Amino acid sequence: MIIGLTGGIASGKSTVAKALEHNGASVIDADKLGHRAYVKGSEAFHKVVKQFGEDIIGADGEVDRRALGAKVFGEDGNLKKLTDIVWPAIQDMAVSEIQQSLTANPDTVVVLEAAVLIEAGWESLVDEIWVTTVEPDIAIKRASARDGVDAASVQARIDAQISNAERTATAHVIIDNSEDEAQLLKQLEVHWQKLQGRL
Repeated sequence: MIIGLTGGIASGKSTVAKALEHNGASVIDADKLGHRAYVKGSEAFHKVVKQFGEDIIGADGEVDRRALGAKVFGEDGNLKKLTDIVWPAIQDMAVSEIQQSLTANPDTVVVLEAAVLIEAGWESLVDEIWVTTVEPDIAIKRASARDGVDAASVQARIDAQISNAERTATAHVIIDNSEDEAQLLKQLEVHWQKLQGRL
């Protein structure tokens, strides 16, 4: 069983992923794969440098994320150019890690934690989609407190993501994180038990 876990900013996705791991699931974090997607020498590295220029290479020979970020967010259309290179590379890595987990233990529940699961079109990689949701005003409060950024910056990040409605439209399981963490984990335990019944 492969679960795709997704959700917007400050929706509790990482907390849910940790709890699922604690329950014995094997968690693959697409963010971490993203950091490895264009390491020096990889196919994606060469494509990113070709697309955005040699000046994004740092002193260590790796892509300097700040320099890349400045170009990506500075010009319309550049984010799509980057995701068109990086998302397929992350997908290949995710498929490989999912296979490794299932080969090691065919009965394991594999969780692919990916904020961009739906935007990247990775639904076909998973058997079920689990979505963590939270109202935007709560997300803004939480993310501001957690990351030490102002409300406007968080709002901009929310605006750049797809909406809760777009995520939940594809969901098999919806986990509402409007209340505290205890409530979130209680809800998750119910969904985990139901999953055991489906397996």
